[in-house]
Amino acid sequence: MRISDALAMFLVQLQADGRSSHTIKQVERHVRLLARWAGDPPVAELGHEHVARFLASDAVRERADGGARKASSANAIRSSVRGFCAFAHGAGYAAKNAARLVRRARTRPPTPKALSDVDAAKLLGALAGAHGADELRDRALFTTLLRTGLRLGSALALDIEDLDFDAGEVRVRALKGGGEDAVVMPGDLAALLREHIGHRAGGALFLGSHGARIGARHARRRLAQWAKRAGIADGAHPHQLRHTCGQRIYRRTKDVLVVASALLHRSVASAAIYARADRAAVRAAMG
Repeated sequence: MRISDALAMFLVQLQADGRSSHTIKQVERHVRLLARWAGDPPVAELGHEHVARFLASDAVRERADGGARKASSANAIRSSVRGFCAFAHGAGYAAKNAARLVRRARTRPPTPKALSDVDAAKLLGALAGAHGADELRDRALFTTLLRTGLRLGSALALDIEDLDFDAGEVRVRALKGGGEDAVVMPGDLAALLREHIGHRAGGALFLGSHGARIGARHARRRLAQWAKRAGIADGAHPHQLRHTCGQRIYRRTKDVLVVASALLHRSVASAAIYARADRAAVRAAMG
């Protein structure tokens, strides 16, 4: 059984384990990179020396365009290879775990790339001037991201039935890593969403011009257009809206537990980046 054959079985196992489609696609890219680099040998012949040379090679150290790969991206490849090799060994396809010696590189947690208060206000100001069905949908979508901190994929998967106006919550059924949870729906957002759905009783919350659920690529393009209209020099990306929400909550509460709960983080450690990013608090403490 070659690496590519074992990979196909590993992807099935990841699906069975409830891993997200994003994770599965990422693992597939990383292990296929290993297979191409090694010439797709039988997985039983893959040794820890091969894995070490692969992880030290330009295939991992450099991006496809020749630029240096980020340390966090290289770590993601290490994790994918570790998981694959552990699976191949556990499933009996290989006598040994070829990645048993692999360790993730130590890296600093990334600083949240939130919009500045000025740029967030510019974006909201531009969205306030929305008119026409598509622009009003954009206003509802991007305000939802800013006010709830949802990931773009989670927001685009919402249905009208997921809105609980009485409880002031939004049920989230498409979470990173699977499962379901709920986020708080602030009163101003609830009013906007009521206006957005109008007389519709069900179906996708955010629809495209052809009546189908809007896609992530289209949503990213729309946000870039709004950022340009708002005069945001560096543009905007949907995940920045999530970081903007998290940073705002931390500044108000100074409590990473609250941030983790609000953003539906599985680990409090994931929310600690917002505490480290609050440079204004550091300056005030040292002043």
